[in-house]
Amino acid sequence: MSQLKNIRILFATRIIRLFAYGFISVILVLYLSEIGLNEYQIGLLITFTLIGDAIISLWITTHADYYNRKKMLLFGAILMAAGGIIFSLTSNYLLLIITATIGVISPSGKEIGPFLSIEQSALAEVVDVKDLPKLFGWYNLAGSFATAFGALSAGWLAVLLQTKGFTIVVSYKIILAAYGIMGILLLCLFYFLTEKIETQKNPETKTMLNKLGLYRSKKIVMKLSSLFALDAFAGGFIVQSIIAYWFYLKFHVSAGTLGSIFFGANLIAGISSLYAIKIAKKFGLLKTMVYSHLPSNFLLFMVPLMPTLSLAVSMLLLRFSISQMDVPTRHTYTLTAVAKDERSAASGITTIARSIGASISPSFSVMLLANPLLISFPFFFAGGLKIIYDVWLYFSFKKQSDL
Repeated sequence: MSQLKNIRILFATRIIRLFAYGFISVILVLYLSEIGLNEYQIGLLITFTLIGDAIISLWITTHADYYNRKKMLLFGAILMAAGGIIFSLTSNYLLLIITATIGVISPSGKEIGPFLSIEQSALAEVVDVKDLPKLFGWYNLAGSFATAFGALSAGWLAVLLQTKGFTIVVSYKIILAAYGIMGILLLCLFYFLTEKIETQKNPETKTMLNKLGLYRSKKIVMKLSSLFALDAFAGGFIVQSIIAYWFYLKFHVSAGTLGSIFFGANLIAGISSLYAIKIAKKFGLLKTMVYSHLPSNFLLFMVPLMPTLSLAVSMLLLRFSISQMDVPTRHTYTLTAVAKDERSAASGITTIARSIGASISPSFSVMLLANPLLISFPFFFAGGLKIIYDVWLYFSFKKQSDL
């Protein structure tokens, strides 16, 4: 009963958190633009958001298994709540930069902060390893659906508030404040997790703190981290808030329409994660990851080449239908390749490597968007680098039978 309670809580927190991430990703760059920030300032702020997340999450996730997973989740929820509330209360650029660095703000609509790594380690603690792929498939589906509904809700809530007489800036501030409130709700839910999510400590656990929480899996974790960092660097050119801004600049799309676009995109991505598990059972984790990723990257090239909004959206939706199929398989492999008391650290380090990779490229991406001649280049850079990542991943691990 205790295990089922923990699973329900962790699925609930996943849904609320990803709803919140989708909620602000559609309007974040639009809000920053409306309060007077230029493209260079916006790019720098997004970069600081991701760098700060990487630093704080690295400490939290590498210490969670030794200290207490539940307490680290509570701390992360506090940072998320503070981030949303402070963003909604100030337009001061310096304060926004500090808050973006310390708080938990998602510009991509995807996971950010220490939550994913610790939650997955906790889930791996309360279910059999053989059940992890299926559980993570549903876990990712829940998150994708939540992101989709968050994006849809924020876009049309902004439109509704503006028709009721609120200014554009105030409507966006209300959405940011709601994001902070969702962080408080996470805090309440994490409080009810039981001790079953914690791992048993072995004699080497304390020494592990000086080795980023690892004691025998360092080599494979670092290898995976370097690959994931490249993939994330490529993805940083096209985080959801930047794609939303691109549609706004190219086709003058409203916040409500943007919400609908990303509602459909994330819905499709969520469904694809379930199919990924079935395909992986037949073809293996590595082939599922690479063979689904490669065509999605060619579709990414096609989005900015489309002459109309409907065609561009169609290409984007086609890409989302296969681009996220590597997520549950990637998470499963990372957690099963290491010891139980290395799981939070291993998942955290690989996730943080992605955050570091993704933290650099948004600044360049927004600068490209500021130049009408280069407005499509973020898609080209992202697609090209992701193809390199797929090839590198395949040839790095093709000899390992467990992939």
